[in-house]
Amino acid sequence: MFLTVLCLQFIVKVLSEAPPAPPQNIHVDRWLMTWTPATEAGGVTHTVQYSSFDSNVWTDVPSCVRTPASECDVASTQSGAEHGCVMLRVRAERRGLTSVPVEACSRHGGGCTPEVSLTARPGYLTVHLSRNHSLAREHADHAKHRVYYGREGEPLREFKEGVASVTIEGLQVGRRYCTQVRYLYFSDPVGLPSCPRCELIPESGKPSGQTWIILTVALFFLATLSVGIAYVLAFRCGSIKQFLRETRYHIPEDFLLEPFPDGHHLAAACEERYDVISCVSPREPAGARRPLLDPPPSAGDVAPSFLLPVLDSEPGGEDGPETSMGWR
Repeated sequence: MFLTVLCLQFIVKVLSEAPPAPPQNIHVDRWLMTWTPATEAGGVTHTVQYSSFDSNVWTDVPSCVRTPASECDVASTQSGAEHGCVMLRVRAERRGLTSVPVEACSRHGGGCTPEVSLTARPGYLTVHLSRNHSLAREHADHAKHRVYYGREGEPLREFKEGVASVTIEGLQVGRRYCTQVRYLYFSDPVGLPSCPRCELIPESGKPSGQTWIILTVALFFLATLSVGIAYVLAFRCGSIKQFLRETRYHIPEDFLLEPFPDGHHLAAACEERYDVISCVSPREPAGARRPLLDPPPSAGDVAPSFLLPVLDSEPGGEDGPETSMGWR
């Protein structure tokens, strides 16, 4: 009778016992996976599992099955996966009961996790993403980003997809919103998602925290540059002048009088060519007199370029040859 009561109490205790709470803060940093146990109660172990993007099967990591530790080296899981990209998760176990598995995220971007940066504006949050990654180079626009977002402290259930950067609209000003990004191949998740990042949506006219950081860095750079220039002008001006005097280049006096190198000669000027133009007039009969000037040429004739006076001598009578003057 006593044994029966003990067995009944044990069965009731086992049936009424709840499964352990899932672990928290699950991160992967350089293939070292760490987590925080949800309870300090004894008897709780953890099991780590992995899966590649082309498979829906989750496989236990051999070195991290029911381990009492809170970390696991998962570098061996990438050897059999395409591109070395795997998804990782961990669950808590106690007395045969298991918790809900929780997926890990990566703190650093890389070939399997997107690089993420945020810019907040009134009512908007821009998630800056790059399309220059290994999956995009191989699969083009079939490789996308899925951006999960939501208010801080709430589950990230809503999402948008895009090849590159994504802008989320209609956000409430004065509230913090968080995002988490992962790669997609068609509609299948690839690799580890980025760890959530949060940003405050500023009110209109108020710059965000990132804007203040940029302004501060720019002002500091300008102030440092101004101080450096003032120091050089005040205390190092003479040194600079002395350095310039010592390093200046002197042009030799015979710089422009040096002979041409061998094989190079000045070309001689070519003689100018010209054509000889002459005009020949027919000889008039003896005794004929020509006017001093010829009549102007008609429209169909071609005027001579120039006329020259010519003395014609003809054999005459007893008084000797007759001389006449004309134009040629």
